[in-house]
Amino acid sequence: MNDAGRRARWVLGFACLLLPVDIAFAQQGEFVTSERLTLGTERLRSASVRVGDIDGDRDLDVVVASGRHWPQQNQLFINQGRAKFSILRPLGTDQRTSYACEFADFDGDGDLDIATGNDIARGEIFLNDGGGHFTLHGEYGDVTCLSSLLAIDLDLDGDVDLIATCRGRPNRIYLNDGQASFESGSTFGKNTDSTIDVAAGDLNGDGHLDLVLANRDRQPNEVLLGDGKLRFTRSVTFGSGEDHSRSVAIADLNADGNLDWGIANIGSENQIFVGDGSGGVKKRVEFGSRDSKSYVLAIADMNQDKVLDLVVGNLNQPNAVFLRSDNGMSFEEVPFG
Repeated sequence: MNDAGRRARWVLGFACLLLPVDIAFAQQGEFVTSERLTLGTERLRSASVRVGDIDGDRDLDVVVASGRHWPQQNQLFINQGRAKFSILRPLGTDQRTSYACEFADFDGDGDLDIATGNDIARGEIFLNDGGGHFTLHGEYGDVTCLSSLLAIDLDLDGDVDLIATCRGRPNRIYLNDGQASFESGSTFGKNTDSTIDVAAGDLNGDGHLDLVLANRDRQPNEVLLGDGKLRFTRSVTFGSGEDHSRSVAIADLNADGNLDWGIANIGSENQIFVGDGSGGVKKRVEFGSRDSKSYVLAIADMNQDKVLDLVVGNLNQPNAVFLRSDNGMSFEEVPFG
């Protein structure tokens, strides 16, 4: 994935939990915002937010996927500089039951395109003209209960593919033909899984991408080890086996060369799993409250100290940034919102 794609994936995709998207880190260790930095209205049932430079002016714009189970209009917020989102554009003409949106250069022309994923409606691909105006390229996928999308070059052929999680149905891989048309590939996980989110990375150092699944409904979370042929048959479970997990993010948190991952939970602490380099877990670290209602988690260097931090979006609880001062697993919790 290119740098723009990584940046678009990293940012705070917290939907209505984090509608004030410009959360500036103040000198005293606080995150501040204002009413002028609120996106959309309260009537929107937003489920996903992604950030990227869609018009080539070197500031970050926002796409919001709205609807969930109820059809609503997806929207683009165009940054006019200094986080002033003074232009609103509809994305497409349909109102759909959107749960997910992803920025990536799907057609290889150097600008960011958009994929949307919907509940009981086919997904859509929108191509960018380079100036932030999008045209519907086509639909993709099955009519299914989609929960999330991940844009990544899964087959390592140089174009960006899509991974869709589908609660209660097979999770699905959609392969890009290089021109932003997607064919259904293999499935992964079990047909009965309640998979809400997925992250990808080479967890065992064999050169093939593996998948980390966040499952809800007290189903075990899983690492699925890839064989390089888009088959993920080797499973390593992690967590208590009774977790209600909602989000997963991958990074080398302790800078030991092995990928680690974080999980956001409902009804229990959030968790970090320190990878052992073979796809298993060397250590588990809990953070957040014992009754966390965390729906999303992201990993990024929030205070520019070259150490990765964790950001959690909660329901009916303060959102929080967990700042790390070194590559250990101790945190300073900074609430916001």
